[in-house]
Amino acid sequence: MKKTVLLYLLLVAAIPAMAQWMPDRLGDGYEMRYVNQPDDYSGKVRSTVIRKLSKCGGHRGVLYVHGFNDYFFQKEMGDRFVDSCYNFYAVDLRKYGRSLMEGQKAFQVRDMKEYFADIDSAVNCMKRDGIDEIVLMGHSTGGLTTSLYMNDNPPSEIKALILNSPFLDWNQSKFQERVLIPAVDCIGNLFPGIAISQGDSRAYSESLLKRYGGEWEYDTSLKLEVSPDVDTGWIRAIDMAQAVIQSDPFIKVPVLLMHSDRSAKAGDSADVYSESDAVLDVEDISRYGKRLGPLVTEITVRGGLHDLVLSKPEVRNALYDYMFRWISNLNL
Repeated sequence: MKKTVLLYLLLVAAIPAMAQWMPDRLGDGYEMRYVNQPDDYSGKVRSTVIRKLSKCGGHRGVLYVHGFNDYFFQKEMGDRFVDSCYNFYAVDLRKYGRSLMEGQKAFQVRDMKEYFADIDSAVNCMKRDGIDEIVLMGHSTGGLTTSLYMNDNPPSEIKALILNSPFLDWNQSKFQERVLIPAVDCIGNLFPGIAISQGDSRAYSESLLKRYGGEWEYDTSLKLEVSPDVDTGWIRAIDMAQAVIQSDPFIKVPVLLMHSDRSAKAGDSADVYSESDAVLDVEDISRYGKRLGPLVTEITVRGGLHDLVLSKPEVRNALYDYMFRWISNLNL
């Protein structure tokens, strides 16, 4: 009788934990769960963990962190990792994508360290799934966030960091970077909610979206076609994080730094935008990325887009081949 009661109690206790995972919008074995985070200056916040488990089982996993005006939709990337026997996880950070709640201001942040709790929650999900060897991967602003995270006091389970076009420096004129941005930074400390336009260019989204001749489909209510306004608080948060990464970084784990071979500029043709970084200065990525730690491997991806895994098939196929060789050489 006691054994029966104990078994019943164990089953009842397990139901809420299992029920937390639900089918994700991507389908095909992807699952998601919300993680409620402590309230912040705007009220309630949550993050979202997405996963697809490999049929190989095992204790290896990859955790992906998206960029600005973004969310996890790169199903092909997740599938590539799963097919290579890595359990795949991604996190939609607070106020982004699946995590956006009614009444919230999308993409709002005052300190990039706010996202550490979201990454920690995803890592904890992975650990509960028996994963103790993790490769952390960040794209663009997610690359800045993950670099800052790994420069702090990261979990011992994270064995390597992959950076896909990380946002390590502003892609602005010298005057803007030396005068205007520091001024906005100061204003943002006192008045963080002042909106700042990022222009109305659709060139990057048109290089991606299938309806404009690109290869991809995604939810344009979560990843907007025109980059939305930011605010002075966002500028300050980015600037403070970049100052840390540029001044004295020391990431102890191996780092794979990846970027395109060239940057597009305003007025370039659609063909140029389809095979270059339309967001960041690749020279800045290289300059600061090489200094992140003692174990940095840098690769330049010819014809790569800003989000390298969305580049043309021949480009991203070669990229994946290199990525998996690099991870394998670390015995992960």
